[in-house]
Amino acid sequence: MDKKIASMVEEKERPLHIAMYSWFAFGHLTSFLQLANKLAERGHKVSFFLPNKTQPKLTPHNHHPHLITFIPITIPAVKGLPCEAETTADVPYEDRSLIMEAMDLTRDTIDSLLSELKPDLVFFDFTEWLPGLARKHGAKSVYYATMFAVSGAYFLPRARAQPGGQDLSRPPPGFPSSKSMITLQAHEARAVGYMVTHMEFGGKGKTMLQRHAVALEACDAFAVKSCREMEGVYCDFIHKVYGKPMLLAGPVVPEQPAAVLDDHLDGWLSGFDKGSVIYCALGSECSLSKDRFQELLLGFELTGMPFYAALKPPIGYETIESALPEGFIERTKGRGVVHGGWVQQQLILQHSSVGCFLTHCGAGSLSEAMVSDCQIVLCPQVTDQFINARMMSLDLKIGVEVEKGEDGVLTKEGICKAIKAVMDLKSEVGREARINQAKWREFLLAKELEEFYISGFVENLLDLVT
Repeated sequence: MDKKIASMVEEKERPLHIAMYSWFAFGHLTSFLQLANKLAERGHKVSFFLPNKTQPKLTPHNHHPHLITFIPITIPAVKGLPCEAETTADVPYEDRSLIMEAMDLTRDTIDSLLSELKPDLVFFDFTEWLPGLARKHGAKSVYYATMFAVSGAYFLPRARAQPGGQDLSRPPPGFPSSKSMITLQAHEARAVGYMVTHMEFGGKGKTMLQRHAVALEACDAFAVKSCREMEGVYCDFIHKVYGKPMLLAGPVVPEQPAAVLDDHLDGWLSGFDKGSVIYCALGSECSLSKDRFQELLLGFELTGMPFYAALKPPIGYETIESALPEGFIERTKGRGVVHGGWVQQQLILQHSSVGCFLTHCGAGSLSEAMVSDCQIVLCPQVTDQFINARMMSLDLKIGVEVEKGEDGVLTKEGICKAIKAVMDLKSEVGREARINQAKWREFLLAKELEEFYISGFVENLLDLVT
């Protein structure tokens, strides 16, 4: 089948060779790989740079290994970075800067590889020095945003540099009006502002905002995993501010992994009624405080529904068990599981017993949620996740955001209320969320939609290198 597709592509378009180097976080790596699969399906070649020990975890998701070549990168030693650490999942959230510092030290390696491979294009995100290397070796550079366009538009460096743009609690000047006013709460704006403008990110004097500002100025084009029907006004805003090509890859719906759901978990989930189980995952990077961790679990208990929570141990704790609320195991025995390891999220979301997904609102998780039958509860934790949650709940109206207390305090009552609201078909909120969820799911899964956007995306890439 792959040879047939490749033959068809050769008749229509020149095969491209694309190198990809994403930020070493699983959400970014998997998002880049999903796009690589769509491009390889059309006969294009991808050289995918990734950390050594991470390759086996991504191999099952490489659906075209004859066209997508994994090129493992050895992580250089950095003071304070554990020798086995390769991705953000291997370090506390506050140590992500060390991962970035290590990626900076791979610059000579990437330079050498680009010299040897001679790709037509280089896709990147956080390594703002890549456009210079791409240009050196005759390639075009594409900043591929793994976040939703609305978040990129909200935090857009050039727009934020304008008078009145420094207040992160409000949209930047010129930000498009939408069905609702997307904003950050005061405590969210303070946290985001500190993280992107003050915290070091990969070395002394470097911040996340500075890196993104340089990357956006230096690249030849922007690309985003989105479609005009969902985020057209935000894509137009980014294009207007920078005047560079804005390439839309479409929803890039991931294919189901070849693996099947673990027998034990499948058996446990199958013991409950259809659509009755709450699934919770807050991403590979999120470690909650003990108080937030316990309130989250107590909120699940309060619903009276069965639940499966995939969470990291809270800050300061080595294990999940040592941080559970007193008596929690006994009270939820038989209907609740708290798992501290990696889980097969795509397969869990497709299980008939899972009816509600409480998510941290990472772009990858939301994309998977939107094509499932699960109702969505939004519980954002950091940066772009806050904006993603607002778009989902206010613009698209396909989920309910958890109400938090003063300064973002998470309460069991808030968790329970959001879950009950989205699952209650007798409530206006619940009915509206379910209708809109079904509408967007059907839209995003339409094969002709994917074909339309990927065809246009490839055509724009060909124009870029011509």
